[in-house]
Amino acid sequence: MEFTILQYLILGAVQGITEWLPLSSSGMLVLILANFFNITSASALVTTSLFFHLGTSLAAIVYLRKEISRFFKTIFNYKNSKLEDKNVLKFLIVSTLISGILGIILVMLFYYFTHIELTGKTISFAVGLMLLFTGIIQIKKRKIGLRKAKNLKTGDSVLLGLVQGIAALPGLSRSGITVSTLLLRKFDDTTALKLSFLMSIPIVLIANIFLNIPNLILTSTAIYGLLASFVFGILTISFLMKLSKKINFSWFVIIFAILMLLSVFV
Repeated sequence: MEFTILQYLILGAVQGITEWLPLSSSGMLVLILANFFNITSASALVTTSLFFHLGTSLAAIVYLRKEISRFFKTIFNYKNSKLEDKNVLKFLIVSTLISGILGIILVMLFYYFTHIELTGKTISFAVGLMLLFTGIIQIKKRKIGLRKAKNLKTGDSVLLGLVQGIAALPGLSRSGITVSTLLLRKFDDTTALKLSFLMSIPIVLIANIFLNIPNLILTSTAIYGLLASFVFGILTISFLMKLSKKINFSWFVIIFAILMLLSVFV
């Protein structure tokens, strides 16, 4: 799908900002594509969303480069590595496998309905319901956590893998739901954010390899979209990490979702 430079910049900026907020970046992109760019094909919506996720994935890699470097060292020197690095590495492997399998199943079901041209209001209603669900989960999150990355258990990996897999559905905030789940599991805010950011990297790369790269044609204008996604993504990550103990977007998400649902009937 080819866009103008301005359209790429807009979509990239939206992806970069919303990927790390408790708002679904995929859901926001779907809303814009359906209501402003008149793109309602299920396959086009999925592939376009995945493409812009590459920029925010690169932003996470750059921001968390020190942690990622430690994980690679842990792979080759597992026995002598720190407990925290071992636990996070196992967490990422297990959660990625589970979310990958579940995500593939959901995407295949989504592609099954590719022949259905969804209307903008239909998409808005579905996304609004899912955003409302995300906001309700956010309200129940704990503001003060006790657990750190070194306290990760197998149960955490399985649960987060399932949660991230379900977030493949447009409208469900991957970041919002994974962070909320980690907070409900009594992890502190900063740890929850970092783990959520790290989880996004392998699943986005794998999804693009299987679904996008075979048909990907990277044009000179498309680079602007990836650049915008990367720049806004890394700025948003930095902002959230600094204010991780002060920000609560739950009511904002709920109000936004309600307004979206109401707009369907206007």
